[in-house]
Amino acid sequence: MKMFKLFKNFRNDEEGAVTVDWVVLTAAVVGLGVAALAAVKGGTGALTTKISAHLNGQTISTTF
Repeated sequence: MKMFKLFKNFRNDEEGAVTVDWVVLTAAVVGLGVAALAAVKGGTGALTTKISAHLNGQTISTTF
């Protein structure tokens, strides 16, 4: 009888379910972040190259 009561308590316990929900939610947020990064990576790389070329072409006068 004690074993059945222990099994019944284990089956009805839902504390771990909250942890699983948070793990799934966190994984979804991380996945969306990675997808967003992949979506903008190409554009930012091209923009960085253009900015670098523009800045390298500039001269700074040091005469006063």
